Amino acid sequence: MGAAAERRSSGADEGLPPFSVRLHHWFMVYVRRSMRRHFHALRILAAGAGGRGHPDLGTEPVILYANHPGWWDPLVFFTVADTLWPGRKNYGPIDAAALEKYRFLGRIGLVGIEPGTRRGAARFLRVARAAGRRGDVIFWVTAQGEFADPRDRPVVMRPGVAHAAAANERGVVVPVAVEYPFWTERLPEALVAFGDPIPMGQGGDPHAWEALLAERLEATQDALAAAARKRDPALFRTLLDGETGVGFVYDLGRRLHAWARGRRFDPSHGGSRP
Repeated sequence: MGAAAERRSSGADEGLPPFSVRLHHWFMVYVRRSMRRHFHALRILAAGAGGRGHPDLGTEPVILYANHPGWWDPLVFFTVADTLWPGRKNYGPIDAAALEKYRFLGRIGLVGIEPGTRRGAARFLRVARAAGRRGDVIFWVTAQGEFADPRDRPVVMRPGVAHAAAANERGVVVPVAVEYPFWTERLPEALVAFGDPIPMGQGGDPHAWEALLAERLEATQDALAAAARKRDPALFRTLLDGETGVGFVYDLGRRLHAWARGRRFDPSHGGSRP
């Protein structure tokens, strides 16, 4: 795909920055490799286990708004979206100062926003409304605006998502909860849960929207926390498997012990042990 065609396909004329599909593809190779190295698994809370699986977005414009427990959040969002909705382009806000350091991120959907300023708020709303006209885009937002423990209650959100939900003429806004707990392995789990989609296009008071969105996000976080405490992978759908085991020396002893007993070696903490 040529650069001009790629710019046209990105819908840059509708208020969204150009999106490089090719650069996104190569970046996702790095992201998946990094996720596998640093997490035991990436899992989505299953329907019937306190979650709703993942929403069927169809061709609806969508805002996915999430809590913000850590540095890994954007890479988790990229991986989840690329796996569940590979036909959609991912857009989302990032601190403009951070984007200056990593300018290539601006070509794969991250939009520089000056936090705490009127200009930043205006640009956020402009981009969110542009995303709200597109059925081939996902607009991700860490609605708390800064890192927050997933157990903090009440959930406090910045007003941007509420203003976007009130202003957008169609589509849905979906709460997303994220946690990084340690279970039985050396590496943590990356856990994600989706709440029920909330229709936009109704207008309304942004303050009422803010209260509703905070309530729904808190409920989604509570459902994920309850499932995470059970430490049961069966409650989740695994999107990505990461590294398992403790390390080469320790695992070598376990491997030899399994071989001596005629067993298949399982590197997980619950597998064969010396």
